[in-house]
Amino acid sequence: MTTNVFIGGAWPYANGSLHLGRLASLLPGDVLARYHRAKGDQVLYVSGSDCHGTPVAVQAAQEGIEPSAFATRYHEEFKECFASLGFTYDNYTRTDQPFHHEVVQQLFLKLLDNGHLYTRTVQQTYCETDERFLPDRYVEGTCPVCRMRARGDQCDYCSTLLDPSDLTDRTCKLCGNPPIERPTVHYYLALSKFQAEMERYVSKARKGSWRDNAVQLTSRYLKKGTAGSCRHTRFNLGCRCPDRRL
Repeated sequence: MTTNVFIGGAWPYANGSLHLGRLASLLPGDVLARYHRAKGDQVLYVSGSDCHGTPVAVQAAQEGIEPSAFATRYHEEFKECFASLGFTYDNYTRTDQPFHHEVVQQLFLKLLDNGHLYTRTVQQTYCETDERFLPDRYVEGTCPVCRMRARGDQCDYCSTLLDPSDLTDRTCKLCGNPPIERPTVHYYLALSKFQAEMERYVSKARKGSWRDNAVQLTSRYLKKGTAGSCRHTRFNLGCRCPDRRL
């Protein structure tokens, strides 16, 4: 009997050339697609270039070009690379296409209508010089753990995950001036509402084809609770997360 198989490959960031390790992480998806096609299954194997996000915006700004033009350069390079290596994507696209935007908006609105999203007003880093809120990577300062220079999302010296507010001596990456904090509204996924459903799913997986380490790791996260811990408490930074028990 023919089986319909969907394979969603990882979406590489369009902010630099593919290296060998990145290609190695993408290869299993293509191997799986070839295997199922050889079995006679109906396969839909898709992926694309991630053309959004801070990494793309930061490097585009450094080159003085629009993010879309910067992402296009690497998207085309990716397509050439995959074609040369013989990857068998049924569809390789990019996240800044109208169809992708439409589907993401539909998913967001459906989650919102079903009560799976909630809002909280939080303090976010704001640059008065550039008149904009700053993504984490646009903020630099001193790491509270190792005291080395770090970005607002992570310290590359000690690998501590950070928020911009964790840093001291903060500066805006764009202009070099000290930023301030302003309130802004953010949407959050109420993951804890899916705790029971995920526990049932993993319970069935124990009897299926999951490897033991996958079951054990997933079970460990669920035992802690989907809303019961955060990265701040792991590094003793003092939690400022919005109501984690929703």
